[in-house]
This record gives sequence, C-alpha cells and structure tokens, in this order.
Amino acid sequence: MLEKAEKRRGTAAGQERTLNYMPGFGNDFETESLPGALPQGQNSPQKCEYGLYAEQLSGSPFTAPRGTNERSWLYRIRPSVRHTGRFRRIDYPLWKTAPHIVEHSLALGQLRWSPLPVPTGTLDFLEGIRTMTTAGDALTQAGMGAHVYVFNADMVDDYFFNADGELLIVPETGAIQVFTELGKMDVEPSEICLVPRGTMFKVTRLGEEQVWRGYICENYGAKFTLPDRGPIGANCLANPRDFKTPVAAFEDKETPCRVQVKWCGSFHMVEIGHSPLDVVAWHGNYAPYKYDLKTFSPVGAILFDHPDPSIFTVLTAPSGEEGTANVDFVIFPPRWLVAEHTFRPPWYHRNIMSEFMGLIYGRYDAKEEGFVPGGMSLHNMMLAHGPDASGFEKATNGELKPVKLDNTMAFMFETRFPQQLTKFAVELETLQDDYIDCWAGLKKRFNGTPEGDWS
Repeated sequence: MLEKAEKRRGTAAGQERTLNYMPGFGNDFETESLPGALPQGQNSPQKCEYGLYAEQLSGSPFTAPRGTNERSWLYRIRPSVRHTGRFRRIDYPLWKTAPHIVEHSLALGQLRWSPLPVPTGTLDFLEGIRTMTTAGDALTQAGMGAHVYVFNADMVDDYFFNADGELLIVPETGAIQVFTELGKMDVEPSEICLVPRGTMFKVTRLGEEQVWRGYICENYGAKFTLPDRGPIGANCLANPRDFKTPVAAFEDKETPCRVQVKWCGSFHMVEIGHSPLDVVAWHGNYAPYKYDLKTFSPVGAILFDHPDPSIFTVLTAPSGEEGTANVDFVIFPPRWLVAEHTFRPPWYHRNIMSEFMGLIYGRYDAKEEGFVPGGMSLHNMMLAHGPDASGFEKATNGELKPVKLDNTMAFMFETRFPQQLTKFAVELETLQDDYIDCWAGLKKRFNGTPEGDWS
C-alpha cells in the first residue's frame, strides 16, 4: 500500500517534487519503478527483466531468527561490485569513531554547547559532519557516535555508505532529501530518517535556507527498533503505521562519480563512471525509513508524579542485556501536564546511562534559558542533572492547573556506555563555560521544621 503522496519544494524556485512512501515499521515491502521489473515467485531469475542484476543486501547474519532476520533483494542496473574498484584512503578529520579517547584539559562535568557556527566556506553533508562524543567500540559493534552536521552544498556526484553503523539523522534547520539505493526521502525539521548500515545514499538541500543543520546518531550496535510497550498495551508512543519507507527510485547517469565508504573508522573513496543509485525494483525488510516526530502519541501521569523519561522512547537499539539499551532515541514533544501535587518537570537524578541532548525547536521545560535550538548538552553516567534554578522556582510555585507544553521538541541519544568527548567538542567555541552555574541558585531550604524555608 502506498501512503498519500507528499509535496516538497525543491532547491530551485518554483520546483516541486512529489514522493510516495509505504507505511509500516519492519514490514516486508515490495516496490518497482518500472512495470514488471520486480520478479514474482522467486528472488534470482536466470535473466531479470530489463537486463537488471539481482543482488541481496543483508542487514543480519543469514541464520538470524526469522523475527530479526533482515535482507532485501535489489534489482539494479549494475551489481554493486561495479560500484567499487581500487579504493584510496581519504580523511574526514572531524568524524571520529569509538573507541576514541583523547587527552584534553576539560575536567569532568555537565556540559552544554550553543549551536554550531555557520560555515564560512562550501561544505556538503559529509564534509559538514562533526563528532561530539563517541561511546563503546565500533569494531565490536557496540555503542554509538553523537554527531552534529552543518552544510550548505549538495552531494551531486558523491555517494556514501557506512559499514560501521546505521545513521539516524535529525534535521534542526533546513529540509533535506536523502536519496538512497532504495528510494528518496524528503525530511524536514521535526522529522527523522534512518539509513541502514551499508546502504548507499547522498544528501541534497530542499528549500532556500542559509544553512542546513542537525544531529546524527551513528549506531554501531543492533539496529533501532520499536520499544516494547509493556502495560501500555497495543497503542500510543510511536505507532508502526507512521513510519514511511520510500518507493523504488533510481538514477541512470553516466558521469564521473565518487563512492565514499566508512569502514572501521577509516574512510575510502573510489571513482566510477556512473551513479550507484541504480536500483530499479526491490523487495524485503532491510530498508530506510522516515518518521514524523509530531505523530508520537505521548503517555504520562494523569494524577500525580512524573514518569521515567523512558516513557518517551521512540526507537531503541537493544544491547543483549534485557532492559539496557545500546542506544535509546527519546523525545520530549508537546504534551499536557496535569499531575496534581507534583513537581512536574523531570526530577533531579543521577543515571547509569549517558545522555546527549539536542533541541529541534522551542524551549525545553527543564532548561528554559541557555538551551537553544541547534544546541547540545551532555550528562554522562552518574553525573547529577535536572531543572535549573529558574525552572525549579517556576515549577515549585506555579499554579497546578492543566498546562500544555507547546512548540517544543527536544531529544536525547542515551546509551549504556560513557560518552567520550572529541577534541572538536572540547575546543568548540560555543561551549558554555557557565553551564554549571544554572544550578547555583538552588539554595538550602531545610531549617529543621516540616514547613521548610520557602521564602
């Protein structure tokens, strides 16, 4: 089934493009961009229609259980062996991979940054990626990298795939088109998209912004999936029908192109004479997708107390240890606060998980000052955090009537591993040296009486 077509304005004035999507999470999809290109009843005919080549893209071991076995059959103009050749090493010096531990002078603590500066030169999506933290070990397929990106130019004849992990892309400013082997996705701020490990793609700009900026979680471990709902039951949170997988689309161009690969933390490039985005038809369950964060259906307290932030998990990458994620992707969307006799913002806490946060738009209720769209914060494992002093005062003394938190969308990449800072993050000019001072106004209110000192 095809989802209703969406229209997005292109990079040229007046240009519009319409894309179709297939709804569902983890479905077995089939799609073709030319009639009859998709074989029926078998995967690998002796001769494919249109002179295409059959090829399987596997996202799991061949013998993985049916419920976790992922693969797609691609029918393409050239097999992928023609999209490679004699690689040469290249470098993206600001994109780092775990394990990456550097000596630096920045002491342990809670950290926050303002947005990345606008680039002064010309950068495409790959050139604009900067790693803030790494965690775990990509070589053992555990952990993650937290990146930010800022760019102002299209990938036209450059293509990329990441063998180290899947990429969860979170735009903050500027809509983008992510053209993958399996189809195109137009992704706006407040939407996310995921490019599976090993999938070829390129990124171009949509609209007429001055800069395109956002965040990336590079997940080295088990793929992101929907969290179990437990007692919540069958509905709410991120509903499977709201995930959109692209239909088949391809480029048939014979011009000088470059394929770039990230493999075990190193980068390689090969020049070829054609586009590698040449999949005319495909079927399977290993595929990119996008998701509109505004369709997340939050649940929460309807009488008293603030639930654990895990109630806002959109996607989770399991670690193998039950209940402990390799990575969680958590959001804090618009919602009603109705709890009575309750401190409504997130409570003060220390946590075994390490939290990298970003803000897509609006204000975050626990940090109304200093944490701005495009900014970032890091609260590593067992470091205390919670509402700033002004947020505490507002929540403690405010009238406990129903209040809607509106025009806000914050998120968190949360991992079981400590997040190690990169040299870039330590030296970034937007690091807020005074972040720790946001809690300085939390004064002692204990005076030995049950009433305390609330003056």
